[in-house]
Amino acid sequence: MAAYATVSDLEGRITRTLSDSEKTVAGNLLDDAAVLIDTFNVNATADNKKIVSCRMVIRALGDGSDGIPVGASQGSMSALGYSQSWTMGNNASVGQLYLDRTDKRILGGGSRIGSYSPVEELAKNEGN
Repeated sequence: MAAYATVSDLEGRITRTLSDSEKTVAGNLLDDAAVLIDTFNVNATADNKKIVSCRMVIRALGDGSDGIPVGASQGSMSALGYSQSWTMGNNASVGQLYLDRTDKRILGGGSRIGSYSPVEELAKNEGN
């Protein structure tokens, strides 16, 4: 499966230059992101898939803007005591690919509630 975004698409959305090894990792992550996106909604538009691919990989790599992990909802730093702590938001995990709530909406999977009952399908088919 081909990725929906390129490494250059990704570099245009972050504030730092990727090293050669990061470019290799980013390319692999973009391929993985395509699988996750298609699992969620294969019928999403190509532009939306590109945006979400980049968002997912930026969260995994970090954007390098301020040293705070992408997806952190709060954090703290100290100096001479060498202390750092971060609280990650919903589903957030540094270095992991995941679809957040906004990604799912971009891909067309808003807040829908639904259900499927195989029993009803069986009953409908028995009548034929």
